[in-house]
Amino acid sequence: MPSVAQAQVWRCETPGGGIEYSNSPASSRDARCRSVDLPNLTTIPAPKLPAQPAAKGGSTATPTPAGFPRVDAGAQRSRDLDRRRILEDELRKEEARLGELRAEFNGGEPDRRGDERNYQKYLDRVQRLRDDIARSESSIASLKREVTSLRE
Repeated sequence: MPSVAQAQVWRCETPGGGIEYSNSPASSRDARCRSVDLPNLTTIPAPKLPAQPAAKGGSTATPTPAGFPRVDAGAQRSRDLDRRRILEDELRKEEARLGELRAEFNGGEPDRRGDERNYQKYLDRVQRLRDDIARSESSIASLKREVTSLRE
């Protein structure tokens, strides 16, 4: 059966002008608190699962359902090879992108472009390049970890 959750919520304005919500009025005399009327919240409990007998070793993990599709070894091997190929392609693309970013970065002193008359625009682009290089290096490290974790 659905049940109704109820709680009292207080909205308090602190002396600094901040707003805090709490389940009780603030203990500070300086805070101005008022009760907030919220609509009732209906909760529905999750259905109970049938009790499963304990597996070997005392684990009560839910077993795979009988009708759950199984994949034969050949199909799984093909999927694993496709995954490896996709990851290696992504890794090569990301390494090429990193090379382009480093070439444009030019050791921290990229060439100024014509639209960068304002020096701050140039500094902003240099910072974006630094961020892009760091992000690309992180992506490469993640892709390498992913490739090395794949089964052979």
